[in-house]
Amino acid sequence: MKKFAVLASVSPCALLLCALAVPAQAQVAPATLAKSVDIPYQEFTLKNGLRVIVHTDRKAPVVAVSVWYDVGSKHEPKGKTGFAHLFEHLMFNGSENAPGDFFGPMKEVGATDMNGTTYFDRTNYFETVPVSALDRTLFLESDRMGHLTGAITQAVLDEQRGVVQNEKRQGDNQPYGLSSYHQLDALFPAGHPYGHDTIGSMADLDAASLATVKGWFVDHYGPNNAVLVLAGDIDAAQARPLVEKYFGAIQAGAKSPRVTAPVPTLPAAVNETINDRVAEVRIERSWVVPGLSSDDAVALDVAAGVLGGLSSSRLKTALVREEKLASSVDASNSTFAQLGLFSVEMNVRQGVDPAAALKRLDAIVADFLRTGPTADEVQRYVARSVSGRISGLESVGGFGGKAVTLAEGALYENDPAHYKKELTTLAGETPASVKAAATRWLTRPAYTLTTVPGARAAYEEAQVPKAATVAPAPEPAPKNTRGPIPGIGAAAPLSFPAVQRTKLSNGIELVYAQRSAVPLTRAVVSFDAGVAADVPNKLGTQQLTLSMLQEGTTSKNSVQIAEATERLGATLGTGASLDRTFVSIAAPSPNVQPAFDLLADVTRHPAFAPAEVARVKNVQLARIGQELTNPSALGARVLPKMLYGAGNPYAKSFGSGDPKAVAALTRDDLVGWSQAWLRPEKAKIFVVSDRPLAEVKAALDRSFGDWRGTGAAGVKAANAASTPSAAKIVLIDRPDSPQSVILGGLPTGLNGSDELLAVNTANDALGGSFTGRLNMDLREDKHWSYGVYGIFQRSAGAAPYVISAPVQANRTGESVAALRSDMQAFTSTRPITDAEFQQTIAEATRSLPGDFETSSAVLQAMQTNDLYRRPDDYYATLAQKYRAMTKAELDAAARKALDPNKLFWVVVGDAKTVRPQLDSLGLPVEVIPAASVAGAN
Repeated sequence: MKKFAVLASVSPCALLLCALAVPAQAQVAPATLAKSVDIPYQEFTLKNGLRVIVHTDRKAPVVAVSVWYDVGSKHEPKGKTGFAHLFEHLMFNGSENAPGDFFGPMKEVGATDMNGTTYFDRTNYFETVPVSALDRTLFLESDRMGHLTGAITQAVLDEQRGVVQNEKRQGDNQPYGLSSYHQLDALFPAGHPYGHDTIGSMADLDAASLATVKGWFVDHYGPNNAVLVLAGDIDAAQARPLVEKYFGAIQAGAKSPRVTAPVPTLPAAVNETINDRVAEVRIERSWVVPGLSSDDAVALDVAAGVLGGLSSSRLKTALVREEKLASSVDASNSTFAQLGLFSVEMNVRQGVDPAAALKRLDAIVADFLRTGPTADEVQRYVARSVSGRISGLESVGGFGGKAVTLAEGALYENDPAHYKKELTTLAGETPASVKAAATRWLTRPAYTLTTVPGARAAYEEAQVPKAATVAPAPEPAPKNTRGPIPGIGAAAPLSFPAVQRTKLSNGIELVYAQRSAVPLTRAVVSFDAGVAADVPNKLGTQQLTLSMLQEGTTSKNSVQIAEATERLGATLGTGASLDRTFVSIAAPSPNVQPAFDLLADVTRHPAFAPAEVARVKNVQLARIGQELTNPSALGARVLPKMLYGAGNPYAKSFGSGDPKAVAALTRDDLVGWSQAWLRPEKAKIFVVSDRPLAEVKAALDRSFGDWRGTGAAGVKAANAASTPSAAKIVLIDRPDSPQSVILGGLPTGLNGSDELLAVNTANDALGGSFTGRLNMDLREDKHWSYGVYGIFQRSAGAAPYVISAPVQANRTGESVAALRSDMQAFTSTRPITDAEFQQTIAEATRSLPGDFETSSAVLQAMQTNDLYRRPDDYYATLAQKYRAMTKAELDAAARKALDPNKLFWVVVGDAKTVRPQLDSLGLPVEVIPAASVAGAN
C-alpha cells in the first residue's frame, strides 16, 4: 500500500495541491478539482491489531480523533436488531476507569464535533480536541474499548434502552417516518443483513438483557476490529508512543466476519400503499444496487443527480417546473459497503392524480435509460460533487471531514486513500458509462411505496418491563487498574483571522477575512430585513420573494440558473433570520468572478415571471401543508405570537407563512418587497476566502459596484405595545403521536444587542449543552426523551428563553413538571455548582480553536458580531472574559433573566393521551386542533 510522506511543517494547503491557485477569471475544470484532492497520511498497526492512520494538518491546534468499529446493524442476528446502535449509546455512559458519562471529562477539554453514529456497516465515535487534551482523549477512548463491561449495569442498560427507544419514537413521529421500515422489509429477503433498520425494533430492544449486551461487546469491540484515525496538529512520530501507551495493552478480540450480503433482485415489481397523517401523497420507488467497491456505484451517483438530485435535474424540471405534477421530487443513491439503495421520491401536488404523476415520472426515467445523460449533465454533477467534497474536507473531523474520509476507506476497502479512486472514477464518468450502469440496475423490478393521507396503523410501542420480585444485588464497582484520568495541558489561544472592512464603489460595506486552508470562497449578501420585515397580514411574502430569486432573472430562467451554479461547483442559497435576509454563494475560488456575477444576477435582477410566481406559490403552499403535519413545525407556528406578543415584529416568525395570505400574493407584492428591502443601502457583504481582499473587492465591484436602489426603501415597524402570554399550556392535538413535542417559552426582557455572555454561560449548566440539567434529567436520568435543550433565542431586539423537549407521550405531564422543577431549582434552591462552573469555563475557553476551524464558522461569527454591534475581534477576546467570570456573576445573571413562574408551554401531541396528564399541573390548558394552526397569525 502506498504511504504518503507527512512533513512536520505541512502548509495550510495540505488538503489540496496549491497549484489550484489559478487566475480568478478562469473557470476550473471539474477533473482538475478532483485530481487536486489529497489527504497525505501515515499509518501503523499495533501488535493487538489496532490500525492507526495519521494525517497532519497544522492550520489549528486541534486533533480529530475518530474510532471506527467494524460492527453495524448488518451484523445483528434475528432477535438482536438495534444492538449496535444501543451499544453506541452505552459506550458514552462511562467505562471502568472513567466512571460517569463520557461527556463530562470531554467537556472539560473543550471538545468540538463530538458524537457517535451507527449505520448498516459500522459504529464510529469522534471528537475534535485541543492538542493539549490528546492524552486524556486517548485514555478515554481506549478505556471504553478495553475496559467497558464492568461499567455496564442493569441501570445503565435500562437508561440507554429508554433513550434509544425515544430516539426511535422521535423519528417515527415525523410525517412519512415509517416508510423506511416498509422499504427494507420489501426489498430484502428474510434474514438479509441489510434487511432491517439500524434503530431496531421495540421488541428486540425490550428483550436486550445485560448478559447478551455484554456478550455483544466482547464479540465486536476489540482493537483488531477497529480503525483509529488522528487528523490535525500531530504527526505519526508524535502519535505512535501515545497510541501505544493507551491502546497497546488491550487484548485482541474477535473480529467481525464479512457478512454475506448479495445484491437482491425482486422477482417482480412490488407495490404497497400505507396511510399516514401527511399533507401530500408521496411515491417512493427503490432498487437495491451495488455498493462501494463497484465502479457502478459512482455512475449511479451521477445517474441519481441527473435524474433528480441536481436542481437542474430532469425530474425536477419536468414534474415540478414545467408540468406542475409534483411539489417536490428527488433521486438519490445511498452507497454502503456491500450494496446501496437507489431511490426516487415524489410528493404529488394536491389535486393531481397520483397515477398520472407516476406514469409521467416513469416515462422520464425510461427516456433517461434509453438516451443516457448528456456530457454537460455529467460534468455539472461532477463539478458540484467535487466542490462539495472539498468543502467538507476543510474540517479535520466531525461528520464528513478528513478523519472520516480516511477511516471509511480503511474500514470498507482496506485503503485509506479510497477517496482518490472514487474521485478518479467520478471525473472519468461519461454519458455512456452512466447510461450502462443505470440500464443494468434500474431496469430491474422496483419496490414502490405510496403513502396517502389517513390515520396511521397501530404503533408498535415498547413494553413496560415487569418489576423484579427480588431486587438484584448491586454489582461491585470495578477496580481502577489504569490510574487517574490524565490532566489537560495549557489551552492554546484562538487565532481568529483579522477582519477587514472596506466599501464597494457604490458604498456597500464589505466585511472580509482570509482563510487559506482550502481554495474556497464563501460570500453572503446580508440585508437589514428578516422576519421583522415580512408584510403584516401577508405573512410569507418574504419567503416567496426569496424562493423566486433562483427561479429566473431578466437574462436566465430557473434551469439556466441551476445549470450555471452546477457548472461552477457552487452552492447558491437564500434565507432569513429574525433580523436579516440573506443571499449566499460558496464556490471554488478559481471560479470566484463568475460566482459573484451569478450571485449579483439573482440578487439584482429577479424576473418574477407570473407563471413562475404561480408555480412557486403552490410549492410554498405545499410546504405549509407539510408543516401542519410536522410536530415541531406545528409548535413553531404557535410559539412566536405567545412569546413576543401579537404586536411585536418577531411574532411574524410563522413557518412558511399564512396559507390564505400566500395564496393571494401577486407578482406586484413580490416586486414591491424586493425593491423595498433587497437594495444596496440595506446590504452588507461578508466574505471569507483564500483570495486576498483586493482581488475579492475588485470582483465584487464588477458584480455589484454599479447597483442602485429603485423606489422607496422599506422601514421596519417599531415594536407595538404587546404582552407575551401568561403562564398556561396550549395543547395542539395531533392524533396518533407516539411522542409529544414540548416547547417552553419565557420572556426575559433582554435584547440580543445586550452583552449576554454571562447569562449564556450560565445557561450551559441548565439547557445549553448535553450535560445541562434539563437534558441530563429527562434523557439520562429519566430516559423519557432523546434530547432536551434550552436556549436564549437571540435577535437584535429580544432574547427570550425557549425550551425544546420531545418526550414519550405517556410522560408528557411529568416532563413538563420536571422541566418547571429544574428551572425553579436552578434560579433558587440549587444554583450553579462549583463543578458546573469550572466545567463550563474550561469548555468555553478550550473549545474556541475547534469552534472556528472552518471558514463557514468564521463567516457566521462575522455576521453575528455585526448584528449585535460587537467589535470584529470579539471572539479573540473571549477566553480572557471567560476566565474573569465568577460563579456569583453567573448565578445573578440567571436569576435576573429567568423567572420560572412566567413559563408558558406549547405541547404538540395526542390530546386523548396527553390532556389528562396536563390537567394535573395547575395551569390552564387550551386545546386546539392541528388543522387550526394554519391561521394562528
